[in-house]
Amino acid sequence: MDLDHGATELNSSWRTLRNPHREEPAHSSDQQLQDPGLDPVVVWVPSGKRLISGLLGLNVVLLGAALVAGQVFNPAELKHQEPQLFMLLLMGVSLVWMLWYLLWARRQPGICPHKDHHAGGLTVTVVLMLFAAFSLLLYVFSAGYLISMRECKPAATVVSPFIEAPFLALQTYLLWAHSKDCIHRHKIITRSGLMVILSADLLLWLNAVTEDTIHEEIELERRDRLDFSNLNSTAAGGLDLEGVSNSSLCQCSASAACLTFRKGYEILFPFHLEYYLMAGCMVYVMWKNVGRGMSPGHHHVSQKLTLNVVYQGGIFFGLVLGALVLVAGVVVFILYQVWVSQQQLRLTAFHIFYGYHLAVMPVMSLCSLAGLLVHRLERRASEEGHNPTRSLDVLLLVAAALGQLALSYFSLVAALAVGTRGTLGDLDLSYSLLSLLELILQNIFIIEGLHRHPSLLAKKKQRSSIFKSKKKIAAPIEEEKKRDISLLQGDRPAAAQEHDGKQPWTKRAIQEICCFLILSNIMLWVIPAFGVHPQFENGLGKQFFGFSVWFVLVNLGQPLGVFYRMHSVGALMELLLSA
Repeated sequence: MDLDHGATELNSSWRTLRNPHREEPAHSSDQQLQDPGLDPVVVWVPSGKRLISGLLGLNVVLLGAALVAGQVFNPAELKHQEPQLFMLLLMGVSLVWMLWYLLWARRQPGICPHKDHHAGGLTVTVVLMLFAAFSLLLYVFSAGYLISMRECKPAATVVSPFIEAPFLALQTYLLWAHSKDCIHRHKIITRSGLMVILSADLLLWLNAVTEDTIHEEIELERRDRLDFSNLNSTAAGGLDLEGVSNSSLCQCSASAACLTFRKGYEILFPFHLEYYLMAGCMVYVMWKNVGRGMSPGHHHVSQKLTLNVVYQGGIFFGLVLGALVLVAGVVVFILYQVWVSQQQLRLTAFHIFYGYHLAVMPVMSLCSLAGLLVHRLERRASEEGHNPTRSLDVLLLVAAALGQLALSYFSLVAALAVGTRGTLGDLDLSYSLLSLLELILQNIFIIEGLHRHPSLLAKKKQRSSIFKSKKKIAAPIEEEKKRDISLLQGDRPAAAQEHDGKQPWTKRAIQEICCFLILSNIMLWVIPAFGVHPQFENGLGKQFFGFSVWFVLVNLGQPLGVFYRMHSVGALMELLLSA
């Protein structure tokens, strides 16, 4: 017995020496009973971490999308307002879960032992709060307009702003205060609740896009008096002209209040679309972070966005050129809005729109290409490890760019089929080709920059510096080795300065490029977000595909393009701070 006991102790000591951080496993049943992080329902739940909530979200989104599509294509058969009632139910369940988490669950001990400091960055949070403020103001105008039209509007539609406003406000607070949480208790309920919120955001965005499609179609028919005689019966049926004519029976009254509410709703509508896309992305990151553990050294302290970043960094050329792009864009935007409604100046409005974009996008493409070359010369190391926020940023950049890329390729096919047919056709084709080039180069520049380590240089830098140091004298050898080791170990002051104490030219170049691209993308976001859509009224795609098909394509692609510009601004802001 003594020999056996001694052998057991020796084996235990040997295992401890081989792996000092390893702990002896406890009995499985005792571990399940004593571990506070395990939910009791884990015994009967399937082994997939996100299986139940993922299936729940998939089915909810598919059912909601089917209801929204039914409302668009055959609204007469949905007599009980099923899509609106389904949206109200989703928002109600989401409100219950958010109140449960904010008032009770988050106060439980050990529910959030870790934070994901990459999630909910300053720029994203500020933009989300801005969109939320405009969306809440939108609900005020929407409620006033629907109350004025309550006699010819369904009850569910009239009630929706009064449910949607609390849902948006509470979700904004949740994302502002708890977007970094890595929740480790009540995981199944938490994942399911977050997935319901994400499904509600996606369906509300989809519903808003379809409503905007119908609204734009009615506006085009009323303003331009479009003649649908050149369309065949199938295309005309797809437009649902009977529904459009019937909708004219329910018009806003002649009172100034109703007209004011409707105008405010039309102006603020783009912010409503962008909010749900951004909020859905942040909720998705929270869902991915449920049960995620963070290492103690994973926290990366980034420099706060202040005016001192621009001032101390010496950013001048990017700021000046970006300001010129903004000023010129504002002038083009105002002139387009004034001239496009006048028949004699309509062609000039199209010319200044295309001319502005054909002047700005080549410069943006050259800046992105220059940024890629600077990345190659700087040779920073890549960040390793799985990061849901980084993965989502890349996915959103690629997915959102698909909207404008698809429109460009459709226009290219139309040009090959029917020809450009005049100056406007040439301008539209050039605009589509330059959009392809600019989006591809900017995406590559941003994605590569997001994966660079903020302070470490690549290992190739160490080998080259050691090889060169062998040819030098003994005293300089020690200084070079110390300097290279400090660079490779992430000493930020050493990595951020040259040998003479000045900032490296690579950091200055990246900051100048990012500053210019930020201001340019802001202007390219403002122009389509506030109703400048010349491809609705002019374009090769409309001539080749027909009004109905092209209208649907543009209305699906344009919101994605607007979201891409907004999201690229946030990503470029992060590159500016981490340069």
